[in-house]
Amino acid sequence: MQRATPIRAFNTLTRHKEDFVPVEAGRVKMYTCGPTVYRYAHLGNLRSYLMADWLRRLLEEQGYSVKHVKNITDVGHMRQDMVERGEDKVISAALAEGKTPEQIAAHYTEVFMADESKLNILRAHEFPHATTNVPEMIDLTKMLVDRGYGYVVDGNVYFEVGRFSEYGKLSRQQSAGLEEGVRVEADPLKRDQRDFALWKAAEPGRTLRWASPWGDGFPGWHIECSAMAAKYLGPEIDFHTGGVDNIFPHHEDEIAQSEAAFGRRHVRYWMHGQHLLVDGLKMAKSTGNTYEVSDLEKRGFEPLAFRYLCATASYRTRLNFTLKSLRAAQKALLRLREKLSQSDQRATKKGGKEGDRLREEFWGALADDLSLPKALSVAWQVARSGLPGTVKRELLMDFDRVLGFDLVAPMPSAPAIPTEVKSLARERDELRRRKGYPEADAIRERIRGVGYEARDSKNGTALVRIPAWARMDEAISSSGDVNSFLNEPDTVEFTVGIVARRGCAELERCITSARRWAEGLSAEILVVDNGLEEACGARLDGLAASDGRVRVFHADHFLGSAAGLNVVLKQARGRYVVTLDTSVEVKGDILPPLRDLLEDPRVGIAGRWGVTSEDLRSFEEAEASGDVDAVEGYLMAFRRELVGQIGLLDEKYRFYRHLDLDYSLAVRTAGCRLVIDATLPVVRHEHLEWAATPQEERERLSKRNFYRFLRKWGERSDLLVAQTR
Repeated sequence: MQRATPIRAFNTLTRHKEDFVPVEAGRVKMYTCGPTVYRYAHLGNLRSYLMADWLRRLLEEQGYSVKHVKNITDVGHMRQDMVERGEDKVISAALAEGKTPEQIAAHYTEVFMADESKLNILRAHEFPHATTNVPEMIDLTKMLVDRGYGYVVDGNVYFEVGRFSEYGKLSRQQSAGLEEGVRVEADPLKRDQRDFALWKAAEPGRTLRWASPWGDGFPGWHIECSAMAAKYLGPEIDFHTGGVDNIFPHHEDEIAQSEAAFGRRHVRYWMHGQHLLVDGLKMAKSTGNTYEVSDLEKRGFEPLAFRYLCATASYRTRLNFTLKSLRAAQKALLRLREKLSQSDQRATKKGGKEGDRLREEFWGALADDLSLPKALSVAWQVARSGLPGTVKRELLMDFDRVLGFDLVAPMPSAPAIPTEVKSLARERDELRRRKGYPEADAIRERIRGVGYEARDSKNGTALVRIPAWARMDEAISSSGDVNSFLNEPDTVEFTVGIVARRGCAELERCITSARRWAEGLSAEILVVDNGLEEACGARLDGLAASDGRVRVFHADHFLGSAAGLNVVLKQARGRYVVTLDTSVEVKGDILPPLRDLLEDPRVGIAGRWGVTSEDLRSFEEAEASGDVDAVEGYLMAFRRELVGQIGLLDEKYRFYRHLDLDYSLAVRTAGCRLVIDATLPVVRHEHLEWAATPQEERERLSKRNFYRFLRKWGERSDLLVAQTR
C-alpha cells in the first residue's frame, strides 16, 4: 500500500534526522549486520534486528521495493594459540562438542532463524555466509592494496588508516582516541595501531583457512560486510543497520574500506539500535546477564511479548529489560488482541473522519524515525475508542502489518485440567454448599498453588489455568522493588540474611543451622531466592509459613550477588545484620559473640574469615583472630546503622568475587576496624557458585571484578592495617 507520509530517519553519520531519498527511485537497498554464529543470539542482539524489521516493514508499506541482506559471520578470527586457549569461540565450541566449525555454525544459524521467526522478523532476502564469500573478500583486499590503502607484512594485509582522510567521521573518534576503542593487544606488524587487518595469515594447525595472493589465511572481520554488501547490493546502499556496538570499530572500518575501494559514498543512512539493559547493565555475555528467546518460552511468555516491549521505547534509547516489564508487555499484548476480537464486525459507514485522523497519526509517527511508542499509543486509542467495530478492526489490522504483533493470532487450546485439581474444585464446591467458607478459601489457595485460578460460577468452581509468567507477579525484578527500612527503628536484635542462587540442600542446611542457633534470641531470618529452581522456591514458602521469623523474597531472575544482598540490607530490621553464604553451616552460638565484637564502636565489620594484603593486588587468608584488611563474605556482621552511613553494595558486582573486599574497604574509609574471630563455631562447605562455574568463566568473571575493584581502590594502600598501625 502506498503511503503519503515521507520518511525521516536519524542518520548516525550526520547526527540528524534526514528525509529519506533512495539511491534508486522506488527501490531500497538495506544491509543489516547479522549474527556471529558461535552462540545463541540474546535479546540484546535481537532488539537491533527488530529495529531493522520495523524499518523494512515501514518501507514496504510506503510502496518501496526493498532488498534486505543480513550476513552470517561463520569465520573464526583469532590466532591458533587463542584457539587452543578456548578464545576463538567458533572453533572452541566446535572442538568442545566434537563437531566441525561448519557443523556448529550451521546449528546456531538454524536456531537464529527460528528465533527471528518467533519474533515475527521478516526473513532477509539474502543471508550471505562469510565462508562462502571469501573470494570476494580477497578481491576487495587486492583492490585496496593496488590503490595504496593496504600493505602486506608477513602474509597479513592491513588497511592504512592514515591514508583515508575521513576516518572517524561516523564514530567521531579522532587520533589517539581511536586507539582506546581497539580491544586487542598491540600488533607489532602494524605501521600504526589504528590500522586494521584486511587479511590474516593462518598459523600452523588452523582449521578455517583459504589460499590467497599473500598465502593461506582468513579474512579480517570488517572486510566481510564491505565485500558482501557490494556483491549483493552494489557499491552504494540506502540503509545500513546494526547495534551501537558496531559503530566503532566495525562500521567505521567498513566505511573506510568501501569508500577507499569504490571511490564513492558507501551508505546513505546509518541506523543503530541502542543497548538493552538488565538491572541497569548492558545485556552481554561478558556481563553474564543475558536472556535468550528460549528463556522467555521456558517462563511461559510469548516471544512476541518481547517484540511488544521493544515497541514501547525508541530504538535510539536504552531499554531496561526486566521480567516485570515483560509481564506487563505480555498482558498488554493479550488485552490488545482481546479488544480486536471483541470488536463488532457488522458493516457500518460511521467513524470515517476519526478513523482517517488516527490512521494518519499512526503512519506519521512511524515515518518520524520509527517512533514506535507514539504509534503504539495510537493503536491503543483506536482499541479503546467508540469507533464502530469494523473501523477498529480495519485500522488495527492495517497497523499490525508494521507492528507485527499477530493481533489475530488464534488462542492456543488449553491443556487438560489434572484430575487432582478437579477433585479439589469438587471438594471446594461441597464446602461452600455447607457454608464452610474458610475451608473453601484454603482450598482456593491450594488450587492457585498448583497453577489454576478458582472462579465462582453458577455451575460451581470454574478452573482457569494461570500462565507461568502470570504466577511471577509477586516476584521482585531488582533490589529497587523492595522498600528500605534503613531509616526505620530496630524491631529485633539480629537479622540473619541468606542469599541463594543454586542448591536446595545446601540452602536448607544453612537455614536450618541458623534457625537452630537463633532460637530464643530476638531475631529474624531473611532469605532471598536469587533465581533458584522453582521447586526450591516453593519449599522456602512452606518454611516461611511455618516459622514467623522467616521472610522470603523471590527474584524472577538472578539479580546479581550484590543486588541480592542489598535486598537483605534494605529489608533488615535488626540492630545487627549477619549475612551467611549458603556454604556456611552454623555449629554453635555465633550471634552473641558477633554482637560483643560489634559493641566496640570502632569495629565496622566482624566475621569468621578474613584476608590481609600488602598492595591491594594479592591477598592472604588470615589465620588468627584480630584485625584484617577485608572480612570475607562467607560470614559478615555489622551494625545496621553502618549501612546508612556507608551505603548499599555496588550492584555492578554480579559475580560474588571481590564484592566483600569492595565493601570492606568502603567501611575502612569511615575509619572502622575489620575483625575476625577464628573461634566462631561455623563450618565452610563447598562453595556452589564457584564449583558450578566453568573454569574459563570463573577466571573471566573474577578478573572483571578484580579490575573493577582495582580501579576503585588500587591507590588506597593507606587503608591497609599494616599502614595504619
